[in-house]
Amino acid sequence: MGKFDPRPAEDFNFDEILYTKKDWVATITINREKVYNALNGQCILEMVQALQDASWDDGVAVVVMTGAGEKAFCTGGDVKEYTTDLLSKPREYYKWFYAFNQVHDLLRNLGKPSIARLNGMVVGGGNEINLSCDLAIAAEHAKIRQVGTSVGSVAAAGATQLLPIIVGDRRARQILWLNEWVDAKTALAWGLVNEVVPMAELDKAVATMCEKLIDKFPECTRYTRQQTNFWRDLGWNLTVGHARDWLTLHYASIEPYEGMTSFVEKRPTQYRMVRERARDGKSSEFLWGHYKHLCPQCGAKGLPADFAFCGVCGVKLGG
Repeated sequence: MGKFDPRPAEDFNFDEILYTKKDWVATITINREKVYNALNGQCILEMVQALQDASWDDGVAVVVMTGAGEKAFCTGGDVKEYTTDLLSKPREYYKWFYAFNQVHDLLRNLGKPSIARLNGMVVGGGNEINLSCDLAIAAEHAKIRQVGTSVGSVAAAGATQLLPIIVGDRRARQILWLNEWVDAKTALAWGLVNEVVPMAELDKAVATMCEKLIDKFPECTRYTRQQTNFWRDLGWNLTVGHARDWLTLHYASIEPYEGMTSFVEKRPTQYRMVRERARDGKSSEFLWGHYKHLCPQCGAKGLPADFAFCGVCGVKLGG
């Protein structure tokens, strides 16, 4: 086999996605229905492999992205993975984001069209996958939402760059800042999707669009796609590296801790607590204040400013 030869889809033995290639169409299905097709690290890495293979396969004319079941297309990053792994080791988020970057880069640089088959909820990073696809067809019950400012993150892996281009500046701000649901009918009116159909007709509608794309000249389609990607590429490439580094540092702060632990604990999020801490002169970046104290007993350094006692030996700390 040559270096760029594709492999049969069944050879990959993926755990978190389903991958098929048939009749000129490659379909990548996020297969995590029990968690509403949320993305963990393994799922993202498998998507990268599948997209690369589909890009190189001359027997693939169109790539379809979707989720398992009828409840969710994709609900973004798996918050449980965030709270167990990424909040404790923010440097791991850099790696997670880098892999997620690759998904978007591959979608933009496939050399062939991609269609988002929206079969349910499209949330956070799931909507960013939708936005990175060239076209989108939604079931009538599908709904779209960004959640970054509600959970302590920023939708900087596609949504902040692409929404202003796709729906316009004011609507992009509304979606990104308020985190309200956008139903399928509104998504169609705003240009977030190309078509809305009953769930029972979704596969037929996707297949029809695929057939239309297959019956076009591949080289002309590839170059037309490259040209229409100009503004997407410009916005993405100028911002995504900064976003990756800033978000990695941000994951060591109080906002993602409160936003994501409250989600996992199913309790109200204390949004105003952060504002109140800043207003009252306390740290709004660190849960227990900045690294300040030196323990006079055991010599432990960098104990949080709000600690009255040493967390190592228990001795009372000074002011």
